[in-house]
Amino acid sequence: MNALKTKSWRAFCLIRLNSIQIWNMAEHMTMPLHNISYRKHSGMDQTQRIDYRLLVDNLSTAILLVDRDLNIFYLNSSCEALFDISLIRASGQPVLNLLHTPDDEFNTQEAFLNTINTGQPYTRREATINVNFKDIHVDYTASQLNAGKPYHPLLLIELNPIDRMLKISKEENFIQQHQVARQLVRGVAHEIKNPLAGIRGATQLLARSLNDPKYDEFTDIIISEVDRLRNLADTMLGSRQLPSYELVNIHEPLERVRSLIVNQTKSKINIIRDYDLSLPEVMADRDQLIQVMLNICANAVQAMTEHPDFFVEHRPELILRTRIQRLVTINGVLNRSTVRVDIEDNGPGVPEDILESVFYPLVTGRANGTGLGLSIAQNIMHQHNGMIECQSIPGKTIFSLYLPWEASHVAK
Repeated sequence: MNALKTKSWRAFCLIRLNSIQIWNMAEHMTMPLHNISYRKHSGMDQTQRIDYRLLVDNLSTAILLVDRDLNIFYLNSSCEALFDISLIRASGQPVLNLLHTPDDEFNTQEAFLNTINTGQPYTRREATINVNFKDIHVDYTASQLNAGKPYHPLLLIELNPIDRMLKISKEENFIQQHQVARQLVRGVAHEIKNPLAGIRGATQLLARSLNDPKYDEFTDIIISEVDRLRNLADTMLGSRQLPSYELVNIHEPLERVRSLIVNQTKSKINIIRDYDLSLPEVMADRDQLIQVMLNICANAVQAMTEHPDFFVEHRPELILRTRIQRLVTINGVLNRSTVRVDIEDNGPGVPEDILESVFYPLVTGRANGTGLGLSIAQNIMHQHNGMIECQSIPGKTIFSLYLPWEASHVAK
């Protein structure tokens, strides 16, 4: 028996929880896992007691024990946090309620029963489960437990959430694609801008040489269109001014933008402020933050004013919200605390076909849009080691700005 207990303890130390060893150590999961003694030799014999229940409950891996009817028998603290459910509430519920979604083509029940009957473990990658109406992604492994023994639980399921890793991978891919697209746009802008000066100068010389008022209209059109293209090229190239970082109260630029929107809309849009005034100051360029916020707010206002038929039963509404957001991964760096600014509107939303690429240059949902404003805004946030995220459905669009508030996280 001592040898078996020692073997079980070593299995714990090898990181991966082996289901058979856990159960043999515990004797019964109908009772709390017992304290088990083992002998440690360090010059003299010492007896120490290990609470294996405590070890299991403090694992970062989510653990589920399931009986022969595929009902939940036990789950540890990490599993409670993952599914937002307590052991008392989950006990006796079918495990398929947690791990199977109606639109999932994979036969989860058959796979579990096969593991129970054959003892063959299986691992599923990137499974989608629904917790509180929100999809999360996990890798999980199901292993047989207590084969040929009268103990009740027969299946151990180990779950590892992978949403953070998927998000990091997606974000890194987006940043890389965004940089490539931006470099391409800048190159095109240079190629457009260079001959424009020559066209403008030649047109002015032509107007002087003709010296005929009936041609002035045509030369003026050429010059005005050249100026418009030059301004567009300057926008595509972006600002050449380096950010000037200083401590900024995030509500100052937000209030500046709010006042501009109020003057522009003449009370046609209801603007709601939902501020957390306890937020710390952030290291940022105040003028660039105003540019980012104004761009997003102006897009929201334009989307709402261009679709008056969408607001038959309610008024257009713009919500400005500030919060602290804990544990946010930005560009592969996990930030313990960030300042989050939400700009939310109740307009028709971003078209679904461009939602994933809305921050790319030249991507726009409006016929007269340039598709550069959000790309420039995202680039400014990257310079601040921050980011912008967008969630949109008809009737609710949220652009969330994240800024690390620790000074050491700000790019110099």
